[in-house]
Amino acid sequence: MISYARRLLLPVLSLAFIALVVNSCKHKPNTVTEVDSGYPDAVAKIIVNKCISCHNATNASGAANLRLDNWDRLFYGGSHGAVVIPYDIANSSLLYYINTDSSLGIVASPTMHFDPIAGNPQGHLSKEEYLTIRDWIAAGAPNNKGEIPFASNPDTRQKFYLTEQGCDILTVIDAERKVIMRNIKIGEEPAIEIPHCVRVSNDGAYAYVSFTGGKYVQKIDTRTDQVVGRVRLESNRSAEWNVLHISDDGSKVAVSDLKGGMINFINTADMTISGKIDNPTICKEPHGITSNAAFDTFYVTAQYGNIVYRIKPDGYVRPISINGAPPVNTRQYHDPHEIMMTPDYSKYFLTCEASNQVRVMSPHTDKALDSFMVPAKPQEMAISKVKPYLFVSCMEGPDNVVNGVKTRGSIVVINYETLKVVKVIQGLFFQPHGVAVDDQRQLLLLSNRNAAPDGQAPHHTSECGGANGWYSVYDLNTLEPANNIRYEVLADPYSVDVRFKH
Repeated sequence: MISYARRLLLPVLSLAFIALVVNSCKHKPNTVTEVDSGYPDAVAKIIVNKCISCHNATNASGAANLRLDNWDRLFYGGSHGAVVIPYDIANSSLLYYINTDSSLGIVASPTMHFDPIAGNPQGHLSKEEYLTIRDWIAAGAPNNKGEIPFASNPDTRQKFYLTEQGCDILTVIDAERKVIMRNIKIGEEPAIEIPHCVRVSNDGAYAYVSFTGGKYVQKIDTRTDQVVGRVRLESNRSAEWNVLHISDDGSKVAVSDLKGGMINFINTADMTISGKIDNPTICKEPHGITSNAAFDTFYVTAQYGNIVYRIKPDGYVRPISINGAPPVNTRQYHDPHEIMMTPDYSKYFLTCEASNQVRVMSPHTDKALDSFMVPAKPQEMAISKVKPYLFVSCMEGPDNVVNGVKTRGSIVVINYETLKVVKVIQGLFFQPHGVAVDDQRQLLLLSNRNAAPDGQAPHHTSECGGANGWYSVYDLNTLEPANNIRYEVLADPYSVDVRFKH
């Protein structure tokens, strides 16, 4: 677990950098309103009259690639992803750039500018016009038929879920358009509880979130994207709840307590605790979790040392050495962080952040099968079932410069059948961490924490402070970027999972 003390650091934003992305644009107001833009009338009178001369199909390349000429096009976003998030005025960045009154919300520069019009000599939107747009977004940003963006096909819509550690937000990303479609406020306390891990059940019905600074696991209905259940975790000590693992049938969840040395088992139907492992003298600093198909034998990484624990819910705990040496809980030995089982349960992979290795183990013999040297600090993993690929995020290495921009980190692609490295992807990353595979749409999505003091300057800041991170989208077939968009989110985007696994 990496300390999150840095999240309070506010970046120094470069106005020149911002101007490259959100361009102020002067134009004569249209006399419009016959155009069927799809917006409600009150919103159309503002956007169509004052915005679409720049933000249209012809001129959008000079205006952050953001098109506003049609309600539907708005929800494809611009050069940095979504600018309007339905129901979320705090994090809809379009509002930052049309606002001139800090008492009403964030004011970002450069402010959208229009030719002087009657009653508005500065060429900005009036307070009343700003409030019209703000209230429309707060109501879900419906079209002129009352339809809410991304509300159709709730049973089948493919989504990614992303934890924002600095904001107690679970971000929902539409897999088709690749933009943020919702932000879900999560957590049980007023203070930031640091949402750490998100996992979605195999049937795609529910997502579950743990908090390193909280005492609960929350359950989210993926049809409605609402919190529908919670359970207070059982611990007799100070706890730091980390990784979740869900049974294949979705009926049970296991969650690890890195600090207190506990494992809790949860019945998901009624969100109650069904059992726990509480033996900190043997089970020290448990982190990553996987299991056999029956969900009755668990393999749990000891965050520090050379150990994987074999655990059974009845209290059985046995340390397994991952390198043949005696099992020890010594920092900077191998430090296995995360663990992932292959689809056929024949082997599991470990990311060892101290030795910069991915190690392969047999759950049947408890012996090492192979190992790979990888760039610095391997972290999370995701697996594809349509391609024999395991994806590993390496958060701290290597550093690079791409088009004059400092980058950090890489994604290692391993064929889990042949145990060969397929590719090391070095993109416009900065501390990549969470990874998830969408086999339906042949996509890989990864989060960039951007939490280091020397990280990249964000396009804008948000109410929860810190330097915003972003997510990147890659094509599963080519292992190349699906596009050139850096989809900016909030502070410290950490863990990501996909709704439907296949």
